[in-house]
Amino acid sequence: MTDAAAEMEAQAIRGLASAYRRMREEIGKVIIGQDDVVDQLLIALFSRGHCLLVGVPGLAKTLLVSTVAQILQLSFRRIQFTPDLMPSDITGTDVLQDDPATGHRSFQFMQGPLFAHVLLADEINRTPPKTQAALLEAMQERHVTVGSNTYRLPNPFFVLATQNPIEQE
Repeated sequence: MTDAAAEMEAQAIRGLASAYRRMREEIGKVIIGQDDVVDQLLIALFSRGHCLLVGVPGLAKTLLVSTVAQILQLSFRRIQFTPDLMPSDITGTDVLQDDPATGHRSFQFMQGPLFAHVLLADEINRTPPKTQAALLEAMQERHVTVGSNTYRLPNPFFVLATQNPIEQE
């Protein structure tokens, strides 16, 4: 490794450490007593991964994730996963639109709540496997497939999924 490359790498590491400290400080103004959770969330965020939090309701998970989105000035959405949630409810769907000027009809894709930079997927254990698979595709591939079309998700794309230990099978 050349001296210039080593210096660039060291500079990048210092920048990452500085960003981590600033984010930790800002999150600490809102979230109290959750240091380990915040550390793990930031590790996942900086490594372009995702998080699964297993815990009972009332631990400020929504507040934590929305705070991260706010600090980074990114879009935030929350999806409450339920037994009747369908894949199209989270990915979006093609809707038939009429063009009054031409009289033609065409399908237009309407984005679902997955199209956010930061997503809280609440109680993922409650939803059917097909809907879980749609979420997992988005998390892994960073795109969704609707019909025969593929749509890229925003960059960055970060999912914090929650699971209630009382309802685990």
